[in-house]
Amino acid sequence: MLRQLGLRDFVIVDQLDLTFEAGFTVLTGETGAGKSILIDALALALGERGDAGVVRAGAARAEISADFDTQAMPLLQSWLVDNELDDEGGCLLRRVIDNGGRSRCFINGRAVSTQQLREVGEFLVDIHGQHAHQSLLKSATQRTILDSYACADALVNRVAQAYRHWHTLSEALLTLQQDNGALAAEREQLDWKIQDLTALQFDLVDWLALQEEHKRLANALSLGAGAAFVLDALSEGEATAQARLNAAMVRLAQLLEYDPALQASYDLIMSADVQLQEAVHHLRRYADQLEADPMRLVEVEQRIEQVLDMARKYRVKVEALPDLLALALQRQAEVTHSADFSALTAEVNDAYQCWHELAQQLSQIRQVTAIKLAELVSSTMQHLALAGGQFAITLTALASPSAQGLEQVEFLVAPHAGVTPKALAKVASGGELSRISLALQTAVSEVAGVPTLIFDEVDVGIGGGVAEIVGHLLKGLSTSRQILCITHLPQVAALGEHHLQVSKALKSDQVLSHIHALSLTERVDEIARMLGGMRITETTRNHAKEMLGAF
Repeated sequence: MLRQLGLRDFVIVDQLDLTFEAGFTVLTGETGAGKSILIDALALALGERGDAGVVRAGAARAEISADFDTQAMPLLQSWLVDNELDDEGGCLLRRVIDNGGRSRCFINGRAVSTQQLREVGEFLVDIHGQHAHQSLLKSATQRTILDSYACADALVNRVAQAYRHWHTLSEALLTLQQDNGALAAEREQLDWKIQDLTALQFDLVDWLALQEEHKRLANALSLGAGAAFVLDALSEGEATAQARLNAAMVRLAQLLEYDPALQASYDLIMSADVQLQEAVHHLRRYADQLEADPMRLVEVEQRIEQVLDMARKYRVKVEALPDLLALALQRQAEVTHSADFSALTAEVNDAYQCWHELAQQLSQIRQVTAIKLAELVSSTMQHLALAGGQFAITLTALASPSAQGLEQVEFLVAPHAGVTPKALAKVASGGELSRISLALQTAVSEVAGVPTLIFDEVDVGIGGGVAEIVGHLLKGLSTSRQILCITHLPQVAALGEHHLQVSKALKSDQVLSHIHALSLTERVDEIARMLGGMRITETTRNHAKEMLGAF
């Protein structure tokens, strides 16, 4: 449930901190005082779109924070844990919007996206706006209400996903039928390309080794001459490096008798002599093995030219030839699969069967739920000045498959006894539609999983004894939910367990809105104002006391 709501520089509120209780809370105030600002602020905290217009004039930014108790909400707790946003027993939402329109969102002190705020909001709050009855005339809204009451949202999503999968495959089959010639030509080109690249048997490691071999073979004479020159200089010519090094070692060995400090130099020269001998040995072995091989050179050059020709043919670098073959094989598989009418047709049929089975499950649930919901709304209508009225839900089979299922959902109503139920838009007046909408909202709210329900002037167009019944409907919901209701009806306000008043006043040349909890005495005055207007008489005050005392 909602525990606290804080506002800073929001529209015409400079600073506001409200604490909420469980049960039924009503918000009242004069027209234009800013009653709906509270709902707008909470909607922003729950991820609704916001802009710079919500920032109070002259302020740098607006800030909204909403603190919820989530101890009895395991699904939300699990979501918070999965998203690394958990906090012990609570969920603090915060939204900051600056005067440039930039928005920042936080959950339990950690930055999140507006999408994450919206996801959390679906667990926490359900807002019923004062114009909800207008959307009630839309077929999509009627279907959503029925599915929500049936708790079938998950199945509805599965039906929609199955439909999209079937539709995608159907489009692919149609495209295949239309473009079969183009696919055949592409498949032929791919076959030739794969045949070329496979026959080449190109390997990048072998290619690098082949280039090294070509350099060696092409420069075999230079390599032999160079090796001979070095050997001659080191050990096989006159005045070789090896001979001079040996002479130096002999001389140093003689000098060591006079000064042992020359030992380090002697050791270094000895080490150099060993390495020189190893170098000479390696060069002799290299020279013995080195030989020009014109035939092999021709073979290597032919192979190199073959690879380069293939790269030029397909306009890629040599190193990209393996990737080119892999892509061609992948595309060949796709084209072959797409061109397989029988396989694709089977997939289309399987996808349709999957959608149809899910849609049938949804239809069965809708049929049972439609009867139950219609009976409940019809019963509620009898207490909302619609005595003898009847509410019905028809399910009409659709001519073609749909993401929404097998049927169209339509709400029918007979406002009075003896009248055949007809579509809402054709028979219901504005007031009747508002009452029917309220009956539907309270019915759906009874099965909703969210702990906090907000009703924003849903009692518009209702008065007299019906208003009192509306109040009892809302109060009945508060036994299992936290209910917040913005109302202009004293009959509804008197039934609230907690009462908040919205007012506005001029401060520093700015009109600011304030909200505060009313004491019992203040409630009497507020109910009296709602009954009699600005001029409160003792009669209206006594009437207000009677209303509050009676309930």
